[in-house]
Amino acid sequence: MSHQFVLGVSALYHDAAAAILCDGKLVAAAQEERFTRIKNDPSLPVHSIQYCLQAAKVPTDAPITVAYYEKPLSSFVRVLKTFSAIGTKGITTFPRAIEESLRGKLWVSYRIDRALKQLGFTPAEQTLFAEHHMSHAAAAFYPSPFESAAVLTFDGVGEWATSSIALGTGRKIDLLQEMRFPSSLGLLYSAFTSACGFGVNSGEYKLMGLAPFGEPRYREQILAELIDLRDDGSFTINLDYFDYLAGRRMTSKKFDQLFDGPARQPEAPITRRECDLARSIQVVLEEVVLRVAHHAHALTGSDHAVLGGGVALNCVANGRLLREGPFSELWVQPAAGDAGSALGCALWAWHEVCGGEREDPAGKDSMLGSLLGPLPASASPNETFPALGRPYEQVTDSAKLSTRVAALLADGGILGLCSGRMEFGPRALGNRSILADPRSPSMQRRLNLSIKNRESFRPFAPIVLEERSAEFFELDGPSPYMSFVAPVRGAVPAGPEHAANPAPTDQMDLSARLDQVDSPLPAVTHVDGTARIQTVGAHSNAKLHSILSAFEQLTGCPVLVNTSFNVRGEPIVATAEDAYRCFMTTEMDFLVIDDCLFNKADQPQWTGTRAKVVAD
Repeated sequence: MSHQFVLGVSALYHDAAAAILCDGKLVAAAQEERFTRIKNDPSLPVHSIQYCLQAAKVPTDAPITVAYYEKPLSSFVRVLKTFSAIGTKGITTFPRAIEESLRGKLWVSYRIDRALKQLGFTPAEQTLFAEHHMSHAAAAFYPSPFESAAVLTFDGVGEWATSSIALGTGRKIDLLQEMRFPSSLGLLYSAFTSACGFGVNSGEYKLMGLAPFGEPRYREQILAELIDLRDDGSFTINLDYFDYLAGRRMTSKKFDQLFDGPARQPEAPITRRECDLARSIQVVLEEVVLRVAHHAHALTGSDHAVLGGGVALNCVANGRLLREGPFSELWVQPAAGDAGSALGCALWAWHEVCGGEREDPAGKDSMLGSLLGPLPASASPNETFPALGRPYEQVTDSAKLSTRVAALLADGGILGLCSGRMEFGPRALGNRSILADPRSPSMQRRLNLSIKNRESFRPFAPIVLEERSAEFFELDGPSPYMSFVAPVRGAVPAGPEHAANPAPTDQMDLSARLDQVDSPLPAVTHVDGTARIQTVGAHSNAKLHSILSAFEQLTGCPVLVNTSFNVRGEPIVATAEDAYRCFMTTEMDFLVIDDCLFNKADQPQWTGTRAKVVAD
C-alpha cells in the first residue's frame, strides 16, 4: 500500500525548517540551524529535508507533494511596490532586496527539486504555495486539541498580511479579517527590540525579559504618536517614526527624538531608558492582543482560540490573554514562528488541497510533545565514547538514573540532558536541556554567567510536575510548551528603584534588582514575581517526569530549572557530540546522554573546538 507524503518547507528569510506528513500524520520536523550550527539559519534546509525524508521512511521513488510557507511572487510584488512608494530613500537597499528575490525565493521550487535529486529522491510531484499567514494559521489550528476554534496570527509580515483572524472548523480554515503591511504588530515590537540594542528576529524574547525592570512611561507617546489603535485591535502605523520600508534601519531620527536618544549599541550598558521602552511596548502589545482577541471572540462565537506567528511566542502576552481574555481555552503552537510554518504549509496542503480529513482531536494536540527531531546519535553513546577516551557510567535502569540525576541536582550540580528526539521550535522541553535546583538563590546568576554566558537579567523557566503545578504557580491548566507566564505562588516582586525620578541615561543594576525578589523558587522567579512555566505530564515526557518525581522525593520540591542546552548565540545542541562539547567548554558539572552519565571531574582535558559564544 502506497503512502501520501507532504513535505513542508520554510526557508530563505530566517529560521529555515522542514516538516513531513505521512497520510496526514505528523512524523518529523526540524530546524536547519540545529544541523548547520548557524543560529537562525535562513538557507534552504537541505539537512532538515534529508532528516524528515529518512524519518518518514520515504522511498526514493515515491511521489512527494512539496508545500512552501509563502507565495514568493506576492512577496516580490510587495517589495516592488514598497520601494516604488518610498522613492530615493531606498536607493541603497533596493538592489540587494531585488537580488535576494530574483536569486532566492522566486526560484525556490527549482531549488527544492534540485535538493531532492541530490539526496537521491525524485523531484516533487507538485509544489504548492500557501499564503504566509495561512501557514501560521494551519500550524496553530490543525495540531490543536480543538475541533473548532478562533485562529489568531500575529507576526512581522507575510506577503501583505501582518495579523489575521480566522475560524477553524474540522479540516477547513476560513480567513475572516486581516491587517496589512506596513501596519504590523510584529514590526512595531521589533523596532523597539532594535532601539534597545537587540537583534531583530532574534532578540525579541530579550525585550520581553527586560520589560519587567522598567515602567511604561512611554506608553502614551506610543499610542499618541506611533499608532492609531482602534477598539478591534487594528491600527495604523505612523511611518514618520520608522525606516523599515527602506530596509536601512528599523527606526527613524524622529523616533530617536521622541524616545530620548538613538538606539542602544549592542553590548553597551542597559539604562533606565531601555527598560522603560521595553515595558512600554510590551504593555502596548498586550493591549493590542487583548483587543484583537475580544474582537475575534465576537466575530467567531468560539470559546476556544489558537495562536500562531512570531508574536505568539510572547508568553507574557499569552499569560495575560489566558487570565483576562474572552476564551475559555487557549492553545499556542510551540513552534509559532517561521520554523513552524513548515509544518503549517504541509498541513494546509494536506487538508485544503489534497482533501485529507482531520481526525477528531478529542481534546489532545497532535504535536507529539514537539519532540520531532533526530535522536542524539545513530549509534548508542556506549559504542562511540569509549573509543574517544571519555569515561562515563552507564545506568540502564531508568528509575535508578532518575534517582542519580535528582541527587546530583539536589546537591547543587548543574546537569545537561541530551536524550530522545530533539525539540522542534525555540524552547528546550527536556530532551536538550540544562537542569538545576530552582531553590538556590545563586543559581540564576551562576547559570547566566558560568554556563550560558548571557545577560544577567535573563530569567530561567521552571519545569514542574503537571499534577503539582497549581501548588506553585497561579496557572489555570497545563502549559506543556512554555507558552504562558504566570505568577509564582508566595513570590514577592522586587520593589521600585530607590531614585524618585531617575534619568533615562541612568544605568540599571539588573542583577541587584533580581536579588531583591523574595521567592520560594528564586532561580526561576523573574523580577516581577512571575515565571514561564512548563508542566510535565507522565505521558508527555516520561523521563523528565521521572526525574522531577525523584527530585520531589528527595527535596519535597517537584520543580527544576530548565534552560536550553546551548551557550549564548549558539543553537540548541542536536547531537551527542554537540552536547559533549558544550558540556566540556562550560562549567556544567554533569551530562546525561541517553543512559550514560558523565562526570566533569572524570573527563580528560578538552582539546577540541569550543562552544561558540557570540552576541545574539
